Amino acid sequence: MTVHQLWRFPREHTDLSSLSAGEAGYGFNYSSRSVITSTPGLEGLSGEELLHLQSLIWRYHTHLIDANQCCSIVTQAICAPVDLVWSVVRRFDNPQAYKHFIKRCSMNGDGRVGSTREVEVVSGLPAASSTERLEILDEERHIIGFRILGGQHRLRNYHSVTTLHPAELNGNLSTIVIESYVVDIPEGNTMDDTRAFVDTIVKYNLSSLARVSELQVRCKNEGNASD
Repeated sequence: MTVHQLWRFPREHTDLSSLSAGEAGYGFNYSSRSVITSTPGLEGLSGEELLHLQSLIWRYHTHLIDANQCCSIVTQAICAPVDLVWSVVRRFDNPQAYKHFIKRCSMNGDGRVGSTREVEVVSGLPAASSTERLEILDEERHIIGFRILGGQHRLRNYHSVTTLHPAELNGNLSTIVIESYVVDIPEGNTMDDTRAFVDTIVKYNLSSLARVSELQVRCKNEGNASD
């Protein structure tokens, strides 16, 4: 198993009781059931499948936060196999493959944990550039996480975790993507303002990831049909 990470997820099975009791310092966006079932394509999950996804959120998407920070979770169903989606997401050197707010990216490092990238953002957004460090890369469990170190933008002390989970939706090999983040609340803004702003960006990126991945599936299927 190939796992590289700069931090340990703070949740093991033994942590769940303290987390569910609302231990101080942890932030999470629950009910996780409503987060999942409100995602288009996931309405028909069985009770067992919902519980499994909830356990994954507990494990990988419950973050330690400070008083001036907020966190959130966004989910996306993609009608494409998990290995195909992972081949797009894991490319720390090429986020613009699906994050279309990014104009260009230059990476320093070999693509493993500790590598950094300089990202230039398209014009028209309240940002110009971002310096980011890869902090988690788990090839077997399909987990990637990064932290923003600096740049010209509003996302201070931002870090995120994205996990991919295989599923069968409507009879098709599919992927459920869960992305969570923590970020400082800028001075003069509320928690709701900050969460709405960042959620919009994350949702757009994951929707774009779905389009890119599903297009690859269609192109592959059409190619096979023509053979």
